[in-house]
Amino acid sequence: MILPVFISALAGYLLGSINTSLVVGKLFYNTDVREHGSGNAGATNTLRTLGKSAAVLVILGDLLKGIAACLVGRFLTRDLDTGNGQYLGEYLAGFSAVLGHNWPVYFGFKGGKGVMTSFAVIVMFSPGIALACLGFFIVIVAFTRYVSLGSMICAALFPVMAYFMGKHWSLVTVGTLMAILIIVRHRANIQRLLAGNEKKLSFKKKASQA
Repeated sequence: MILPVFISALAGYLLGSINTSLVVGKLFYNTDVREHGSGNAGATNTLRTLGKSAAVLVILGDLLKGIAACLVGRFLTRDLDTGNGQYLGEYLAGFSAVLGHNWPVYFGFKGGKGVMTSFAVIVMFSPGIALACLGFFIVIVAFTRYVSLGSMICAALFPVMAYFMGKHWSLVTVGTLMAILIIVRHRANIQRLLAGNEKKLSFKKKASQA
């Protein structure tokens, strides 16, 4: 039992470490997005630094690697079903993919905040709850234009909703860890939100401090 779960987590981490914003930036734009804007290797900073086309590629890549990690974990631990199609290997692989995105082994352990990859992972965990969180995210960002605020609130909502909907304890636990991770990774954004100088979402291509 331990070996397939361990391999699931390792595979998830290695997949997550393929940081799409860094790959797209360096491959197509000869740019390291970590050297521009907020310095974050994620979709939002890619949008601000390289524009919409690059951001779309990053979003797709981050979603795909989260989904792939969960599928690998589910396959490797298919004989360890915890009940109702829930797989501990899938949960650990998904969480590990987020860890890989944040601290990628291929890019000096300096990555992003894991929001998009986390969303892909929770879609695999529980599509219904994930879509509800996405709805809240859209509303929050539409009214405030603060991507960071929407990301943190929805990250916190997922494990709460999962708990009250009676999901397996392993899903709730991993969801809680992912939420904590996202909030911690947004600590600089929290400081800027409190100070009133957090940058709002803009679709204009520019390199500025986020």
